[in-house]
Amino acid sequence: MASDDVANLADSLAKTQVDEGELSYKGQGLKLDNAQSVEKMVRAIQEFDGLRALRLEGNTIGVEAAQTIAKALEKKSDLQCCHWSDMFTGRLRAEIPPALVSLGDALIMAGARLKVLDLSDNAFGPDGVKGIEKLLKSATCHTLQELRLNNCGMGIGGGKILSAALTVCHKESSALGAPLQLKVFIAGRNRLENDGATALAQAFQLIGSLEEVHIPQNGINYQGVTALATAMQHNPQLRVLNLNDNTFTKRGAIAMAQALKHLRNVQLINFGDCLVRSEGASAISETLREGLPILKELNLSFGEITKDAALEVARSVQHKDQLEKLDLNGNSLGEDGCENLREVMENMNMADKLGSLRYHTLTKNSENITPRTPDASTFLSFPSPDKLLRLGAKRSFLLQQQVDLLDASKTAEAFLKISSVYKEDDAEVKAAVLESIDAVLSKAFLTPSFQGLSFMSSLLVMLGLLKSEDKLKPVKVVPGHLQCLEHAVKQSYFPREHVTVLNAFMSLEPCSGARDRLKSTLQKLTPES
Repeated sequence: MASDDVANLADSLAKTQVDEGELSYKGQGLKLDNAQSVEKMVRAIQEFDGLRALRLEGNTIGVEAAQTIAKALEKKSDLQCCHWSDMFTGRLRAEIPPALVSLGDALIMAGARLKVLDLSDNAFGPDGVKGIEKLLKSATCHTLQELRLNNCGMGIGGGKILSAALTVCHKESSALGAPLQLKVFIAGRNRLENDGATALAQAFQLIGSLEEVHIPQNGINYQGVTALATAMQHNPQLRVLNLNDNTFTKRGAIAMAQALKHLRNVQLINFGDCLVRSEGASAISETLREGLPILKELNLSFGEITKDAALEVARSVQHKDQLEKLDLNGNSLGEDGCENLREVMENMNMADKLGSLRYHTLTKNSENITPRTPDASTFLSFPSPDKLLRLGAKRSFLLQQQVDLLDASKTAEAFLKISSVYKEDDAEVKAAVLESIDAVLSKAFLTPSFQGLSFMSSLLVMLGLLKSEDKLKPVKVVPGHLQCLEHAVKQSYFPREHVTVLNAFMSLEPCSGARDRLKSTLQKLTPES
């Protein structure tokens, strides 16, 4: 690797450093049933001075194994981040609460002060929430900044238990002069419904420090949405609000629009698939004209919004200088409405903000509603093999248009999202993924202004190989990421100097088979010094 390449890489990575204080077993697929099965892990925990983060996601841990790990954590007072998503696969529901209780009690005994607690994708139901109730109420969580409980099946009962625990945590921490400052709350796909959402809204209103709230796909109707709207008004630093695929209807949308008038820091709003309808869209338009000065993205897709209301929304974003995307796809626009919408945005020099709808055409039988087919934005938000295939023959073009190639980190993120759905044993999906990867990366690397080194640094951070002071965060690495990277580095568009960089940093623990094949390919392609 030439010395000037090293210097450039050093400049690009000036704000990053190798992750310190973290012990990771992420994605290793370990089946840990008893004390004997975790002997090596326990020894590593005991010998790790200054342990600040423990990654156990992507393994399966039984009660005895959890109790043994917990014993090792009892003296780890520096622990701040527990990345414990997807760690009970194949376990009986009854096994999970006692395992969580053991781990929680250990953290309390250690006197740890948590910043991040991620228990997503554990499907533990209301009883699982009971398993972390004591922990959430304790001083260990007085410092909690991120609580991630996506896809846990909490239900209404779990939502109420969680709300009560967070309320106790806030009140007791406030009494000590340092109130709970929770910033990120994620609880998508939990069947919270109105009662669960309303209970959580009471806690959110009390906490008042939230910056990101993600509660998509929870069966919440206007009553719960209205309660959440009231709570959001009391969180002035809110930047991201994602309530995708709940049911606002007119009343919920109007309540949320009123709440947003009080919030000046919101950058991303996702009310897609929420049936905001025309009256709700008009109310949101009024809020857009009066407030939301730094909004970057607004998703009102598939909301049964008619042409006039959609045009009103479009006109209301005219002076949003930071707007990157307005998603109105899948609404009741008709062919004329789609054309009118494009004209309005073009007249404001904002046509590029419309995403795939900018290029959308309708069939003869679709005069009253835009067809409900996945667009590139929907795929990138919630990737799946089926959505990629349903993008059709134009998928490469649509993805090229959707990805902001001037933003190296977004390009890296798009690469990882596309490659996450790769299937080695499904020829159709495999071909679609590789075709899409080639389309995005070839256009990126062949664009003169594309920042290749920034792309590489972002990719390394997202793969967990580097720690960044920016807000980039590692993803859950799956074999598809590495298999697609192995494909990409062989292509003529991929710069050889970047192959050298990847080879130098390739030390991923998970997905060993794909990792080894990638390392072998990188070594073959790396020129000898």
